[in-house]
Amino acid sequence: MSSNRRLKLGWTILFVMVASAALLASRSTAAGPAQRAAAPASAPTGAVERGRYIVEDIGMCEECHTPRDEHGNLDESRRLQGAPIWIQPVHPMTDWANRAPALAGFVGFTDAQGEDILERGIGPSGLAIQPPMHIYHMNQADADAVIAYLRSLPGAYSR
Repeated sequence: MSSNRRLKLGWTILFVMVASAALLASRSTAAGPAQRAAAPASAPTGAVERGRYIVEDIGMCEECHTPRDEHGNLDESRRLQGAPIWIQPVHPMTDWANRAPALAGFVGFTDAQGEDILERGIGPSGLAIQPPMHIYHMNQADADAVIAYLRSLPGAYSR
C-alpha cells in the first residue's frame, strides 16, 4: 500500500472514531428528564444520610478525629471524639495542629461556625483552620448535611 493511501486510511479511521465519540456523547446528554433525574442506587437520601456519606466515605474524618488504640487501630468506641494528630508534616510547620477536635454531636460549635469551617476554611477563632485539616470549600447544602449528621451523633460515648 502506498504511503499516500495509508495516510488517507489513517485520517479516515481517525474521523470515524471522532464522529462516533461525538455521536455517543450527544446521545448521553440527550437523555430524557426521567433518565437524568434517576440517582445511582448508592446515592444517599436525606440530609443526615448525605452528611454521613460525606464524613465517612469522602472526608474520612475518622482518620484524624477518632482516637486510636495501642495498635494504631481506630477506637470505634470513641468515634469522632477528638484525638491527638498522629501524622506529622515532612518539614516543621508552626501552625500544624496537635489535636483534632471532637466532632460527634458538634458540641461547642454553632451552625454558622460549621459552615465557615466547611465552606470557607475559617475556624471558630476567625483564622484559617490549621493543617493537616483540609479546606473543603463545600457548597452550603453539603455543609448543612455534614452538620446535621454530626449533630445526630451522641456528643459523648460511654467508655
